[in-house]
Amino acid sequence: MSEPDFNLLAALDALLSEASVAGAARRLGLSASAMSRTLLRLRTVTGDPLLVRAGRQMVLTPHAEAIRERSQLALREVQALLRPALTELQPQTLQRTFTLRANDGFIEAFGAPLIAAVTAEAPGVRLSFAPKPEKTSRYLREGLVDLEVGVLGQMGQMGPEIRVQALFRDHFVAVVRAGHPLARLTEVSAEQYVAYGHVVVSRRGQSVGLVDEALEQMGLSRNVVAVVPSFPAALAVARASELVALVPASFLLHQHTGAAQGQPAALHTFALPVTTQSITVSLMWHPRNDNDLAHRWLRQLIRKTCQQLVPG
Repeated sequence: MSEPDFNLLAALDALLSEASVAGAARRLGLSASAMSRTLLRLRTVTGDPLLVRAGRQMVLTPHAEAIRERSQLALREVQALLRPALTELQPQTLQRTFTLRANDGFIEAFGAPLIAAVTAEAPGVRLSFAPKPEKTSRYLREGLVDLEVGVLGQMGQMGPEIRVQALFRDHFVAVVRAGHPLARLTEVSAEQYVAYGHVVVSRRGQSVGLVDEALEQMGLSRNVVAVVPSFPAALAVARASELVALVPASFLLHQHTGAAQGQPAALHTFALPVTTQSITVSLMWHPRNDNDLAHRWLRQLIRKTCQQLVPG
């Protein structure tokens, strides 16, 4: 081969990132057989097997491990070179899809306002929200997503190269169904708070957090009877039971109480009877996008929209 086929670069990046022919095929929208043929071509070009069978799985060869990061960087550089250069951004004519990785709580609270803000300025821009089942910088590093939203105190898992910008500060509140006995109180004491069962949110199944540490200093503890993976699930459980849920205040900005539709509120919110630290929700991106005018415009719009919804 006198001249390299640069179409193989995307396939190489997908295969080395996924370490799976099937996974790479899904990422590129190809059939498994087509990806297998492409792997054969890559083996011929590179002179290395790249992926080899290890039991029921495929693993990268030492050469593949050595070039994995270089292939990612090379592909991103080629994509940047072939993207039309913008010396002056005109959002109203911009045609582009941005992928934003965030948890269900952020999407439910901020998704609709963000979409409306983007559409008002750039009708040709599409927002694609991706799920966030775990905390990892892989999606930003590999260019699988453009932006990610997360809690600032947990950014140590993202790596030092990831850019971070604070969006807003948040705090947790307690939520019960509208007819709950605690909903009748003007102020809930710590003793009254722990007298009922609790539903907590944790993707890892953990039932202890900052609230429990504060209660422990008072000689009290919660009875956690359920652990769910998301804030919408916690509210659904609280709405149909006597359990007390714990959610960020920003998550209750819109439809979750029912009052936004002119209906009787289905949920009642009250302040926690203990003091806990506030949390900082931040926007993250890879430094390769620092000077991308369209990317910078979207970052500024997201920050502006969030701060309008969460004053202060």
